[in-house]
Amino acid sequence: MFLTPYFSQDNNQFQFTRQQASYFAKKVAGDFNHIHDEDSKRFCVPGDLLFAVLLSKEGISQKMRFEFSGMVGDGIALSIDKKCEKQSALKDNNGKEYLQMSREGDVNVNSAFIEHVITSYVQFSGMNFPHIMVPLMQEAQMMINCQRPLVIYESMEVEFSRLNLCHPEVEFSGASFDVEGKRGLVTLNFTFKEDGQAVGKGMKRMVASGLKPYDQSAIDDLVERFDDRKQAFLASLSNAA
Repeated sequence: MFLTPYFSQDNNQFQFTRQQASYFAKKVAGDFNHIHDEDSKRFCVPGDLLFAVLLSKEGISQKMRFEFSGMVGDGIALSIDKKCEKQSALKDNNGKEYLQMSREGDVNVNSAFIEHVITSYVQFSGMNFPHIMVPLMQEAQMMINCQRPLVIYESMEVEFSRLNLCHPEVEFSGASFDVEGKRGLVTLNFTFKEDGQAVGKGMKRMVASGLKPYDQSAIDDLVERFDDRKQAFLASLSNAA
């Protein structure tokens, strides 16, 4: 399974090291959010990695909703709690839940299909900064704290018109940024297409807190630091090869 390098499993439990989670964020999703760095004091496992592992074990249903309710640190053992046929959750040994999934309709458990959907989605999901977020912040004239940027995954929904598919690709289909005081809700819309035909759709929501009035120079500095970190990571991979 393509996710094998990014988590460790012991019987029905699995967990993530800082390196595994960080490498998934950067190598698979192209996500260079500071909170996924190995040495971050606020480190957490990417929500997309939790989502990916859950899908790989439960399959892809025609209609799914995911709700994130906690940040997973390194070394926290998780298991899947199947509440009923249509509801599952990731929880730790204390019963705390971090991700809830509800689903309807047919289920596809083909591993190649699941891998393709996961890869296509997380690569789109990881694009949110700077490609999508910066234009949204500029339009709203509000921005995240560029010294301590924090945008948290809230929920995601996916719906397919059918599941007899091979290689649906995710295409961005619009976004919004609803600001209330120092808090903002970012909504990303996307479409699944196969052979040029729309075969599904989805929506990802994120919460941005600690918003401030927009400052182009601060955003430019943040984007530059983002790009520098990305290039440094890619260079480290080349040097290790």
